[in-house]
Amino acid sequence: MKLHILLVLFAAILWGTTGTAQALAPHEATPLVVGALRLLIGGGALFIYISFQRNVSLKKLPKIPLLISAMAMALYQPFFFTGVDLTGVAIGTVVAICSAPVFAGVIEWLWYKRLPDWVWGISTLLAVLGCTLLFQSGEQVVFNPIGMLCALVAGLSFAVYTFVSKTLVETHPPDVVVALVFTTAAIFLLPLLFMADLSWTLQWSGTLSILHLGLIATSLAYLLFARGLKGVTASTAVTLALAEPLTASLLGIGLLGEAINWLSGIGLALLIIGLLILSNKERIKKRTVT
Repeated sequence: MKLHILLVLFAAILWGTTGTAQALAPHEATPLVVGALRLLIGGGALFIYISFQRNVSLKKLPKIPLLISAMAMALYQPFFFTGVDLTGVAIGTVVAICSAPVFAGVIEWLWYKRLPDWVWGISTLLAVLGCTLLFQSGEQVVFNPIGMLCALVAGLSFAVYTFVSKTLVETHPPDVVVALVFTTAAIFLLPLLFMADLSWTLQWSGTLSILHLGLIATSLAYLLFARGLKGVTASTAVTLALAEPLTASLLGIGLLGEAINWLSGIGLALLIIGLLILSNKERIKKRTVT
């Protein structure tokens, strides 16, 4: 269990490098195109990776769950970036990322007919509250109903991807599952690249940025996430994924020189506390019982 928690946390830390990598890319790199490219590179790399593995069979994998998982991941990209564009970075990110654990709890209740335990509830509440305060950057709040809806769909998409992937990795190799899901998701978003200006990828900063996003923040990150899913519930994994904004904020402060106010500082602390509680859930529950 502890190893699987660490795998999910490390995956979220790698996702947290996405914002910094995009910030260092040429200004022509639009978020939506970057999202499509990272899936294409990440999915292609994963498919090449599993092709070198022995005794890998693709015939027994259920097609419908694979398509649902791939569609959820493909939908996350445009809906997230559209939500951020219409409502602002702070609000769009908070609504998308913080709604995902809530959707995960609801899906677990509907799917498995059980509510997540109280430790998950407390840690998720602290982490979501911390994430909300973390993005109090003084940015003007723009209440755009369509933007809010897009951000919520992004959060739901990530929750659905996690739950469907969880069912797949329980009976099939995680490497194969994540490779096929991301390859299929990349195919769904491929039309976006035919209409985009990709000349920025030939600049050294653009090349390094997109390779990092595709190979590290996508291929490696989701490979670790899929393996971690074998040992933790989907709702726990979605909450642990809130280590992503934590990492992004620390990198922004350390590498990009971003300022942090006292509200963001409190949010940072609450987010860390929430993740620590969830990471030690089994130990806390044992001590409570005894």
